[in-house]
Amino acid sequence: MFAAAPAWADFRLCNNTGSRVGVAIGYKDAEGWTTEGWWNISPRSCDTLLRGALVARYYYIYAVDYDRGGEWSGHAFMCSRDKEFTIRGTDNCLARGYDRTGFFEVDTGEQRSWTVQLTDTAEQGPGRTALPPGMPPPLQPPRGTRPPVNLPPGPPPPPGAPEGLKK
Repeated sequence: MFAAAPAWADFRLCNNTGSRVGVAIGYKDAEGWTTEGWWNISPRSCDTLLRGALVARYYYIYAVDYDRGGEWSGHAFMCSRDKEFTIRGTDNCLARGYDRTGFFEVDTGEQRSWTVQLTDTAEQGPGRTALPPGMPPPLQPPRGTRPPVNLPPGPPPPPGAPEGLKK
């Protein structure tokens, strides 16, 4: 008798660079917008950021290269902080004591699972920028890991969506 293999349905990130990378993710679930960080992903490895079937089509990623500096970012502004975090809501980040960070969008096409491939600058394209001189990268709390991908922009967000985010 053969047992059916379990269906894998996760949001994964693979760090295909030669550097250690810190990753944060943003998403909207039944309770609203949430951002979480940090996953510390070793060079040339993958980690699961969210387990189970995906609850949304759009996810948002921000990543920092701990070894060489720079970041993978975008124009979807969400809340984050330097230390490990789970933050509900995307409004008034600074007034609530958080940083306002630009995440890039990942369109999963409503698939049940998705893997983002993070690559080096030459392979990555324009989404990666250098940190200002003397600016330390965010702290690296002990936790899993995370990476991103540069995708073309999607359609404009629906009315009432937070700046840069899709519902």
